[in-house]
Amino acid sequence: MTATADAINVASTLPEQRRILKTAIPGPESVAREAERRANVTDGLGVTLPIFVEQMAGGIIVDVDGNQLVDLASGIAVTSVGSSHPRVVAAVQEQVAKFTHTCFMVTEYDGYVQVARRLNELTPGDFDKRTLLVSTGAEAVENAIKIARTYTGRQAVVTFDHAYHGRTLLTMTMTAKHAPYKRGFGPYAPEIYRVPAADPYRWVGDEQNVAEEAFDRFAEVITTQLGADHVAAVIAEPVIGEGGFIVHAPGFLKRVQDFCRANGIVFIADEIQCGLGRTGDMFASTFEGTEPDLITTAKALGGGLPISAVTGRKEIMDSVPAGGLGGTYAGSPVACAAAVAALDVIVEEDLPRKAKAIEAIVLPRLQELKSTGIVGDVRGRGAMLALEFVRPGGKTPAPEFAGAIAKACHDQGVLVLVCGTFGNVIRLLPPLVIGEELLTDGVDVLASAVRAVAANPPSVSGKSR
Repeated sequence: MTATADAINVASTLPEQRRILKTAIPGPESVAREAERRANVTDGLGVTLPIFVEQMAGGIIVDVDGNQLVDLASGIAVTSVGSSHPRVVAAVQEQVAKFTHTCFMVTEYDGYVQVARRLNELTPGDFDKRTLLVSTGAEAVENAIKIARTYTGRQAVVTFDHAYHGRTLLTMTMTAKHAPYKRGFGPYAPEIYRVPAADPYRWVGDEQNVAEEAFDRFAEVITTQLGADHVAAVIAEPVIGEGGFIVHAPGFLKRVQDFCRANGIVFIADEIQCGLGRTGDMFASTFEGTEPDLITTAKALGGGLPISAVTGRKEIMDSVPAGGLGGTYAGSPVACAAAVAALDVIVEEDLPRKAKAIEAIVLPRLQELKSTGIVGDVRGRGAMLALEFVRPGGKTPAPEFAGAIAKACHDQGVLVLVCGTFGNVIRLLPPLVIGEELLTDGVDVLASAVRAVAANPPSVSGKSR
């Protein structure tokens, strides 16, 4: 076995970590259960692939029809340590046997403190930190904004094009994409402003100076339109997630951070999707040379259980009076137990290194697909990689291609996700513990689907961008 294979090999609780198709996808039992779902669950949720899951482990999803699918989604970057990792399961079982709930604001427990201590140690920045635990990524972002506004005494919040920060009123307002996240849900929260992201692929300007031009626009908007002394916070995803796995042009975020510090603005990194080993370092902020004042985490933090956090400078975090932060389920004792175990796995098994090994295997395969003429860009870091699909000969987004390719993958038992502001990006988020053979099989299916769609493209419509 090669060193790379060894780097991403993991024992699994399943008999075999391989793709097995016993029925069509979805199978008859999933189809029957989907009918019951339609009769009982709101259609407002939507679904990517209507299969019902029986079991998951490592990089495999087993559905109720006995099919084994390759998981290249990780529950949207949640099960980075693999679904139902034995250490997470054991920690949860032990905690459930002790007690399932007591609000931390009423009576305290060690798990909350342990998670906070670990995040204070792991997040970027050699300064005194404090941590708040809540339940969801959107809740973490909302609290980060509340804390920044309290600390600065200011109201304005600056976000970036293509950003996704959540589905609550405030975070929905901060999210860039209209449909489906905002359509029909207005009016929106006030004092939220948007500036261009340093998107190297779609930058309208000098392609050799994306970081410089994007920063100049950012600074101009704040100084001339908002007033720097009115801005409480600037929030950025170091790798933009739902908006298309966009990696900012090198140097851009460092300049943004320096501008914030010079003007008393809190710089917040939203690492809910890209953090905790996903990009090949513990936090994606490290690649940019930034040390955010506040950083939000969720998804991979709980190993599958709902928990999120805001971690940051002590003087900022402690600016909120006692009682101003919290929630009944904030930092659930069961979720805290899972988070301690998940963090142990991420650190002790060096999952950031495994993310780099995944990149070494997958990225060259994705680059090869640019020769098909429908892949406009290949990008990402670590185990957070993406293909952007365009019409041949330009950069016009082709969401029809992405949709057709995703369906072809699903039909062959490989779960991939579509994302992007234009709905034309396929993102890969495999569990960081996935084995090389399974990973390669999944990418083989994806590559075949891309080539098949390139050879026989679906009909497209719309104007060029």
